Amino acid sequence: MDRSKIIAVGLISGGLDSTLAACLLKEQGLQVLGLNFSTGFCKTDARRALNRPGEDPRRLRHEGLRAGADAEIAVEVVDIARDYLQMVLHPKHGYGKVMNPCIDCRIFMLQRAKTYMEEVGGHFLFTGEVLGQRPMSQHSRALELIAKEVGLEGMLLRPLSARAMEPTIPEKKGWVDRSLLGDITGRSRKSQIQLAERFGVVEYPQPSGGCCMLTDQNFGRRFADLLDHTEPENVNIEDLVFLKVGRHLRLSSEVKVVVARDEVECNFLERYRNSGWAAEALDCSSPLALVEGEPDEKQKSLIAAVTARYSSGRNRQQVRVRLSRQGQEEVFEVAPASEAECRRMLI
Repeated sequence: MDRSKIIAVGLISGGLDSTLAACLLKEQGLQVLGLNFSTGFCKTDARRALNRPGEDPRRLRHEGLRAGADAEIAVEVVDIARDYLQMVLHPKHGYGKVMNPCIDCRIFMLQRAKTYMEEVGGHFLFTGEVLGQRPMSQHSRALELIAKEVGLEGMLLRPLSARAMEPTIPEKKGWVDRSLLGDITGRSRKSQIQLAERFGVVEYPQPSGGCCMLTDQNFGRRFADLLDHTEPENVNIEDLVFLKVGRHLRLSSEVKVVVARDEVECNFLERYRNSGWAAEALDCSSPLALVEGEPDEKQKSLIAAVTARYSSGRNRQQVRVRLSRQGQEEVFEVAPASEAECRRMLI
């Protein structure tokens, strides 16, 4: 069979597993096309937006495109952020340990990939999933459920674990030589590292799957707090921007303050100064603090105290703090909040 006419479309995250899955199929002479979805929840995107001086360039590169270069395949990057957010807000199969809707995520991405496959005349889809590697989305029942819900039963190949699973249509039809695919299962990375050496893949993200912010405990708490205090239909992409930077302190169900932790975050938050009240200590070095919601006078005084706590005047008895919003300005002279007070409000 002339496998050069067989088109395999794969989800390429940039992690080691999806890179190796592409390499295994490319090795057999297939045309391999990669898709990388930009979800709005990638840690690398957040690092790029902050643009910290001296950041290791490897932490800023686009891993999906890097993986495509390693596997010598074309990778198309598709922005799905707005639609993806709606899926995250309403996951049919629920969340994992944090706020990660892993099963719904795979279904959503594969539905998009299936449409793309049909548009380009592809024969089947593949992913880098490994049987038994992740407790929520990669046990056998979950893998079967995902394929069924997308309408890809028999047409979704997992090259790394193929020989540990039932043969798929691409294998039965001879589009792919099953004997040359993997039989990897479980959480050990030993087999993948050996494959990486064989294919000359020397750089890949550590740990595997570490780019998704929805699995991050700190981001997850902030995201859960946002959902606790905002109707899902009112949550938008812009709301997520603030979740990625600064310290987050909840003053009440209606009011939250985000305090920059360093100069880079100050510069980042500066872009959003006009979105509401902003607070800065006077007469000393101060972070920028942005307020979400409409604080009353007592809350403004507390915001001033919090801002003073994170300024260079934290050990003074009194600090002057300015709150401003689009031409309005109020100055408060306050005692800096204590560490314990801030900890109680910290999300």
